[in-house]
Amino acid sequence: SEIIQCIKHWPGDGTEERDQHLVLGVNELSVDEWEDSFGRVYRNHIENGVEMIMAGHIALPEYQKALNPSLKDEDIMPATLAPELIQDLLKTKLDFNGMVITDAAHMLGMTSAMRREDYVPLSIAAGCDMFLFFNDIEEDTMFMMNGYKNGVITEERMTDALRRILGLKAKLNLHLKQAEGTLLKDKSELEVIGCEEHLEMRADAADKGITLVKDTQNNLPINPETHRRIRLYYLEGEKAMNVSSENNALGFFVEELERRGYEVTVNDGHTRVKGKTLEYRENVDFALTVSNVAGYGAENNYRIKWKTAMSNEVPWYVWEVPTVFVSLNFTTHLHDATMVKTFVNAYHNNEETIRQVIDKLEGKSEFKGTPNENVWANKWQAKL
Repeated sequence: SEIIQCIKHWPGDGTEERDQHLVLGVNELSVDEWEDSFGRVYRNHIENGVEMIMAGHIALPEYQKALNPSLKDEDIMPATLAPELIQDLLKTKLDFNGMVITDAAHMLGMTSAMRREDYVPLSIAAGCDMFLFFNDIEEDTMFMMNGYKNGVITEERMTDALRRILGLKAKLNLHLKQAEGTLLKDKSELEVIGCEEHLEMRADAADKGITLVKDTQNNLPINPETHRRIRLYYLEGEKAMNVSSENNALGFFVEELERRGYEVTVNDGHTRVKGKTLEYRENVDFALTVSNVAGYGAENNYRIKWKTAMSNEVPWYVWEVPTVFVSLNFTTHLHDATMVKTFVNAYHNNEETIRQVIDKLEGKSEFKGTPNENVWANKWQAKL
């Protein structure tokens, strides 16, 4: 089958911490700074024949004003609605002859720009060739048709958009596949998902990726004889729409630890009561803090959210019993837990990764991952 490449999100995000799912994204770079960074990246991809670029709901104010000096701050639109960024910069100056698609049209970076009936056709008028996602197919089609009838979308712009869309479909031989009846795959072909080869790849990735960032207290390895009674602290954040609701990382941890002979008590972090320290030490052999913080759309840097103010899950216990912190997602949680002396980045919350994390905590398998300097979040205390 044919595969094409799509580069996103034009004109480049990540220069600020906000997320265009919830607010207009802004790339604050100057013209020269953009040309020496994002510009070089996009030019390289275009020269190498990239077929599609996704326009982001991201403004590039300095460059937009350079391209169109008449623009005032209130005139600055996201790239999806900015002809100076799509037509003038991308398609003319960078000579991109492929197809431009909008980012999802329900995102606040776009919806906050103007009324939907206006921005639906204006996205095409601005140079985007295809519109991504309907709210209501009949209403949005009407908005688009009205834009064409009213001249917002010119005949020339519509023809150019169709040329780019049909050209891309032709490159993928979709017209031939449609004629042959092979355009749509049979559902039976999905049965390959989760096959033995896939599971082996997942296991290999977990083995190579799981990283021991530090163990300055020499808390590892553990075993059921010396660390039998485990207090498990489980941290979650905003539920992400792309994280399966069927995923039960807490359940996986408890089940696997108990299968290996540990006694697991899941901590209730909704109280700040710590209790008597000596009694805690008498009843807990090992503290395992697991962060399964996975969010969507609120921020680019996800911080630990404790269940209550001064929650008893905050690692006050690092000097009382051997303590290990395992992150199943974000890699910089030491920013909020610098007191933790043993820290593991596992990168994912699937059952295979959890099994291998426990294998490595028990010393049955070596840690093979290598951290970079970002794990310390610029905190010297994090290294202690």
